Amino acid sequence: MIEQESAHASPTRDSVRAAEAVIRPHVRRTPILSTSAEDFGLSGQPITFKLEFTQHSGTFKARGAFANMLMREGAERGVVAASGGNHGAAVAYAAKKLGYKARIYVPAISSPAKIARIKSYGAEIVVGGEHYSEALAASVEWADEHGSLQVHAYDQFETLAGQGTTALEWREQAPELDTVLVAVGGGGLIGGMAAYYAGDVRVVGVEPEACPALNHALAAGKPVDSPVGGVAADSLGGRRVGTLMFPIAQQYVDRSVLVGDEAIVDAQKALWDVLRVVTEPGGAAAFAALLSGRYVPAPGEKVGVLLCGANTGAVSFS
Repeated sequence: MIEQESAHASPTRDSVRAAEAVIRPHVRRTPILSTSAEDFGLSGQPITFKLEFTQHSGTFKARGAFANMLMREGAERGVVAASGGNHGAAVAYAAKKLGYKARIYVPAISSPAKIARIKSYGAEIVVGGEHYSEALAASVEWADEHGSLQVHAYDQFETLAGQGTTALEWREQAPELDTVLVAVGGGGLIGGMAAYYAGDVRVVGVEPEACPALNHALAAGKPVDSPVGGVAADSLGGRRVGTLMFPIAQQYVDRSVLVGDEAIVDAQKALWDVLRVVTEPGGAAAFAALLSGRYVPAPGEKVGVLLCGANTGAVSFS
């Protein structure tokens, strides 16, 4: 199994391909949508969005959840995860589909919509502290005591390889792209995607100013504790990026761009106004970099934007 061979290694393009072969029957091939930049009041080439929020459980995280349960041993003893909401929903969904019991620890900041999504998949849910780090500690303790399979949201080889299949799919759908903008929390998504692109496509991380874990890590030369707050904290609020993704980020992530809460909300509104697409704040963060001018493409640069999640309650943009 891949876990036995590479449990402490960072994934590669071949790892992502191996994960793709395993999870393909269980995940959706999410669509892309290209539209004129002028539709959003911007100049330049058309923007290619990947609508990853249409994935099972509402985010890309179903990819990593299935990769863990199908590529590692122990899921038959039950699975456990800590999550701000989206990872928990993905683990609960995958466990239900594969016939395993799931126990999900969430912090008190998790949104009611995400907690409801987790419960809808039949998982046992436990509030484990105020922040993600406390929920994670509680989930690790449970796994140690009960022999459950711990499915980490981002710092796990199979999680990274599974999330990287987003890039594999996107490369097949839009091989012309020069750059992709990807939201960052703990780094599982951008780490897996950057491992697959491996420098062939520019990968730009986008983080809320209130959750700058990758930005701070790149500046420090190692993962460091960072603030967690703002409108996207429940999905992008990793206190520090994973140790497995960081070498990938140093090699293959072009930069981290920071965006404010207002820019994120403006991006949500613009996506609704122009595309009639509803995303959660974290799902709109990557587009916020483009819309706010924090990332300005070079002339002729073809840019893709990943819309990674839509687990939110009723939203009014009036």
